[in-house]
Amino acid sequence: MNRPLDRRQFLRVTTGALAVGVAACSSDGGNGTSSAGTDAPATTSTPSTTSASTSTSTSTTVVDATTTLPDPVASALAAPGSPGLVDEATYQARSDAYLHFATAGGELGNPTHVAAQLARAHREPDYTWAVEDVTPATFDTSFARLDGWEDTRDFDLMYLLWLLELGQGDTPMTQLSPDVIEAIRQRVIANRYRYDDPLPADRLDNLWFWSENHLIINLVLEFLAGQRYPDEVFTVTGLTGAEHMERARPDLLEWIHERGQLGFFEWHSNVYMLKNITPLHLLVEQADDPEIVVAAAMALDLCVFDMATHLQNGCYTAPRGRTYKKDKTSSLDEDTFGTNKFLFDDTTAEYQTTSDNGATYLAAGQRYRPPQLLIDIARADAETVVRERHGVFLDSDAPLEEAPVAPYGKDFDDPTNLSFWWSLGGLGLWQMARTGLQQGEEYRLLETEQFEQVALMAALNDNDPERVRAWLHQFDAIVNFGFLSEANTYAYRHPKVSLASVLDHRFGEMRDQVHAWQAAIDEDAMVFTSHPLTPPAESEDWGDDPDPGYWTGEASMPRSAQFRKTAVHIYQPAWDESTDATLWSVFPYQPFTHAFVPQDRFDEVRQVGNWTLMTKAGGHIALWSWRTPNFRPAGPGEATRDFTQPFDLVAEGGPDNVWIVEVGNDEDDGDFDAFVAAITSSDPAVVRDDAGFAVDWTSPSSGSIEFSSTGAFVVDGSDQPLADHPRHESPWGTVEHESLQYRLSDGTHQWSVDFDSAERTVS
Repeated sequence: MNRPLDRRQFLRVTTGALAVGVAACSSDGGNGTSSAGTDAPATTSTPSTTSASTSTSTSTTVVDATTTLPDPVASALAAPGSPGLVDEATYQARSDAYLHFATAGGELGNPTHVAAQLARAHREPDYTWAVEDVTPATFDTSFARLDGWEDTRDFDLMYLLWLLELGQGDTPMTQLSPDVIEAIRQRVIANRYRYDDPLPADRLDNLWFWSENHLIINLVLEFLAGQRYPDEVFTVTGLTGAEHMERARPDLLEWIHERGQLGFFEWHSNVYMLKNITPLHLLVEQADDPEIVVAAAMALDLCVFDMATHLQNGCYTAPRGRTYKKDKTSSLDEDTFGTNKFLFDDTTAEYQTTSDNGATYLAAGQRYRPPQLLIDIARADAETVVRERHGVFLDSDAPLEEAPVAPYGKDFDDPTNLSFWWSLGGLGLWQMARTGLQQGEEYRLLETEQFEQVALMAALNDNDPERVRAWLHQFDAIVNFGFLSEANTYAYRHPKVSLASVLDHRFGEMRDQVHAWQAAIDEDAMVFTSHPLTPPAESEDWGDDPDPGYWTGEASMPRSAQFRKTAVHIYQPAWDESTDATLWSVFPYQPFTHAFVPQDRFDEVRQVGNWTLMTKAGGHIALWSWRTPNFRPAGPGEATRDFTQPFDLVAEGGPDNVWIVEVGNDEDDGDFDAFVAAITSSDPAVVRDDAGFAVDWTSPSSGSIEFSSTGAFVVDGSDQPLADHPRHESPWGTVEHESLQYRLSDGTHQWSVDFDSAERTVS
């Protein structure tokens, strides 16, 4: 069986491919408490459109007792230590703790590790390190990506901009050599910041410009590069730095405005949330434009807020728009883990890397401090339910028409909107086929290594966008697996256990990197299900898994519903081998569903009939499968990490199945024996017919539960909403869908942001 194409390969294919072409595709590839919480609120506001080139305040912000660094826009944000922000002594203690950890080891070849050394040297005048060993050759790997216009080079350039800031200090230990500074400057000037910038005839650009995080990263890089070198002429465009800065400014503000209005498109990603945090924080710390600084700080607050409301003992317990096996089977592996530990101190687990791209720069930063309310939310010890709506609704299976109306004025035929739709993963949208193919040809995307498959398919099919549109529409459930679409999420949290799901999201369709639901007790004790596309990876590397794969993504999305501690997940693929033989040859999914149940990480695991029940530290999780589940031993050559017991709970017999999950705790539901007895006292009743499933069960916590493949979700006689959630609803407040004002409180601390007036208030 062929391995499937990965996310980018196939989405690129569908931009310029026709069904007949797909057959040719082969496989490749501490709770700080503010002592001034009742003081007047600290408000920052920049309602005017200040020019990015305008010089502002030259005051300074104290980093510690011995060091001050210049800060020309100190008044743009409430100063560290202000009422309503995290307690400054606590923040500084966390900064010291991380930097001492990070500088005790690590490799100088990693720019973030060098930044940690410089940050500590700024804070501690007596600290010494091998600064003289940092030469241009130290960054050969990063420089090679930049010089070759390779993919992910924008990540490298973010970290190198921090070195320009931290590496030109006033003491020997904070001064990188002039050769290093010059080598970085050259790359900043020579970089290509946009896919539609001029392209030399003898060069191609392999950077993936279009995902949500890449968009903000490259806008921040362009703005800060222009600000740093305003009079220099940049190689690719011939524009001066000042012109680049002015070009990037409105797009930066638009991206931030969209996040305020619609939330994050890559919702709750424990990978890419960090790739939003890092550029936004960089912008807050280095921009000289007060309006930009405040806007970036508000967007950064949203990142922190999303994580805080879903934190469970260090675990980012949420469904996710994008994630991978390497991040989803332990929270210690999440790219956001170090950031969450630094900000919230909600775990006893140690930092996992000496070059954490969140904790390092937060520790080095002088301007941004999170609101205390967000710290309080993360560490709250009460039961909570959070309902949210993220992203943009678009019916990708709407009737094929000549000129479909696009939401939010983002006309599908306008090339300036291509990045918006592609940032939603919409390369497989039939509505975008014409524009995608046209832009691919005009800017030579089809000649790059990342678009090889597109070039082949386009050539086989005469580059006919009309045939592409029709084919994408016909096979939307299969080929459009990158489209993130609007997501309504639901999260229940108790100090001892959490459960979260994305509700009724693209039922039956393939989704390449989605994480549909998760129950968690701590960083390691977690459970989720999936419908795998591929067999298990034959690799000694635990993280190996294509996307979609065995643990990454879903061959078909479940129809999920949740009410507090109870959730139902119905798997029923919307396509199979009879839909299209060509596509089935590329995407033959597995004939079963399965669950990740790491037995080693729980205190006890029991199986009673079709129930699998787990407990740890007073938190309980129960999982039921309509098809009889059994633990599968790992096969030859399959990575097992450090597990001594099987962790793959497989429900064989077909790709259609019903999984029910219930969580509990020893305070409300008794000890594990009592929980098991209550859960197993009645088995769910499931009926399967040609229309799908009907589920009926009496939950010990929720009462009678009724759900089906097409019907309403009924709990104890009342319909529960599966869609049209507010942007955010929780005990801390409600933000209506598309509102640009967030005003939340826990009764002690408040936080509000207004994306219309560019105002951020904390108290």
